[in-house]
Amino acid sequence: MKMYMLSLGVGLLVGVIYGVLSVRSPAPPVIALVGLLGILVGEQLVPLAKRLVSSEPVTAAWAREQCVPHIFGQLPGKSAALPRPKNINAPT
Repeated sequence: MKMYMLSLGVGLLVGVIYGVLSVRSPAPPVIALVGLLGILVGEQLVPLAKRLVSSEPVTAAWAREQCVPHIFGQLPGKSAALPRPKNINAPT
């Protein structure tokens, strides 16, 4: 969550600087961001359709594992659930 707050803070600072300089922000309007969300969700329809055509079950666990990470990325508080990389220098 700290990174999200830092990102928001930096964005606000840049917005203030743009305002002081009377420069229009290059950020896309909200309608474009909604379109990007549609693209992310639409990309997940292909694996879903392939799974349905192959008669494999579509479960909530499958959707959570396959679709949610692609759409939302790594959410705050989820980093502990990720597997840690193996130390290749550690003795075995």
